[in-house]
Amino acid sequence: MWALTVAAVIEREGRFLFVEEPDKVTGLPVINQPAGHVEPGEALLDAVRREVREETGLAFTPQAIVGLYPLRAANGKDYFRVCFTGTVPAGCEAVPEDPDILRCHWLTRAELAAARLRSGWVLRCLDDALAGRRFPLDLVAAIRNER
Repeated sequence: MWALTVAAVIEREGRFLFVEEPDKVTGLPVINQPAGHVEPGEALLDAVRREVREETGLAFTPQAIVGLYPLRAANGKDYFRVCFTGTVPAGCEAVPEDPDILRCHWLTRAELAAARLRSGWVLRCLDDALAGRRFPLDLVAAIRNER
């Protein structure tokens, strides 16, 4: 069974919002998009808004879907990520509410490529967003995690 997750690509002046968090296996800091699991009964759009707010303290407005990403993780679990792109209010500082998030960073693509990443999804989602991949939100607007 897939574990359903969401992520957000958020750009501001050529930099992208990422979070730094401890790796679940090694404990070392890794970089990820604001992302997380969809709660039981939660709609995908509500989940991505919640995850961005919890991990960055910012209100997220989804604008499009970047892509859908299945992954079998090193822990043997299957994950299915729905990645969105959208905006946060201009001029607001990103401050995590979630105690598991160490800090937030606005990084260029080059800075991201040089960082220790949570998974290969992180760079792939950004590259797909930079390539202009956009799908309408109504594709997933009615989807809820019904497990």
